[in-house]
Amino acid sequence: MSTAAAPARSGAVLADLLPSTTATRALARDAALVLGGAALTGIAAQIAVPVPGSPVPVTGQTFAALLVGTAVGARRGFLSLALYALVGMAGVPWFAGGTSGAGGASFGYVLGMLLAATVVGALARRGGDRSVLRTAGTMVLGSAVIYAVGVPYLALSTGMSLGAAVAAGLVPFLIGDALKAALAMGALPTAWKLMGDRA
Repeated sequence: MSTAAAPARSGAVLADLLPSTTATRALARDAALVLGGAALTGIAAQIAVPVPGSPVPVTGQTFAALLVGTAVGARRGFLSLALYALVGMAGVPWFAGGTSGAGGASFGYVLGMLLAATVVGALARRGGDRSVLRTAGTMVLGSAVIYAVGVPYLALSTGMSLGAAVAAGLVPFLIGDALKAALAMGALPTAWKLMGDRA
């Protein structure tokens, strides 16, 4: 079955527009996208800025995870972030700030990113990244999913109250999340236009 690049169609994500004329090439393309998504998230995680009073730094990995999920779709996004999580748990130091392993205070955000990449990928297949407003909604929902997992995990792993975990693990990141969403709002719809989408 051919999935060669063509004008964007309903139900497609950006990665579907990459040429793959045979099933073997499609499999190779998908494997490369999964590996690349995991690597991009790991690289972005090294952009880490400590937040006073919080064990969770500001990083680029949340933006990378949402971008990966949106660009490659739910299945490949899930696999990319699952690979990122599993390799980091196995000891590769590519979690935030060059850390690795499970159980740290910020590990819940990694799990949340896995779920969020799946959610935003599913939304992208429904056109959630083709306009500025849709992209904003997709990014907001994806960020909410990350916090819905990460903040309770932070509370449990540190013994904080839920209110303290919200204050330390959500509130300091809202401005940065708004900036990341604004970047995505410009980048993703523009990418569709460059690929010749008229949907």
